[in-house]
Amino acid sequence: MIASDESAMQDLLRALPAITETDLSALHDALAVSAAAEGLLDVAYRTLDTPVGTLLLAATDGGLIRVAYRIEDHDKVLENLAKRLSPRILYAPGRLDVAARQIDEYFAGQRRSFDLPLDLSLSTGFRRAVLSHLPDIGYGHTATYAAVAAAAGRPRAVRAVGTACATNPLPVIVPCHRVIRADGSFGGYLGGPAAKRILLELEAA
Repeated sequence: MIASDESAMQDLLRALPAITETDLSALHDALAVSAAAEGLLDVAYRTLDTPVGTLLLAATDGGLIRVAYRIEDHDKVLENLAKRLSPRILYAPGRLDVAARQIDEYFAGQRRSFDLPLDLSLSTGFRRAVLSHLPDIGYGHTATYAAVAAAAGRPRAVRAVGTACATNPLPVIVPCHRVIRADGSFGGYLGGPAAKRILLELEAA
């Protein structure tokens, strides 16, 4: 009797229509829309292929909160966002369409500044003060760590500026890649030296 029931169940399952990737994508999109409508989507994310590798983009209702290089480990970045912000995180690329388009335009040489709402809540204190001054370094220009420290009101805090740049949650958008050493060398960069070189050469062109 049990074998007969199992056979009938297998026949029933085989009779079900196959679920395609398109079907799954549509279901996921519907879930994202529903979660957002019901206030259950605190952090939306997507990925974007760029000349500096695949970037992870994440946004809250307040704006873009995270841009992460693959070298940072996207899974770990999402885990950290879940701990610091909310576990209600969902792949919902629609919320990030404008950010993705502007980043594409930037890498295509069609955009020199970003017009996006930013959520800077992942940075506090002096680090946040540093980030607020970085957009003042114009496209195609650079500034030394010492100059940024002075602009942020703490001329001696050169090392702290380096730390702020190294922990910038919004690289590319908040241009820490434009901060260089006093001798003209690049210095460190969150996305690695190759990424920094690509960004500076893009803007220099």
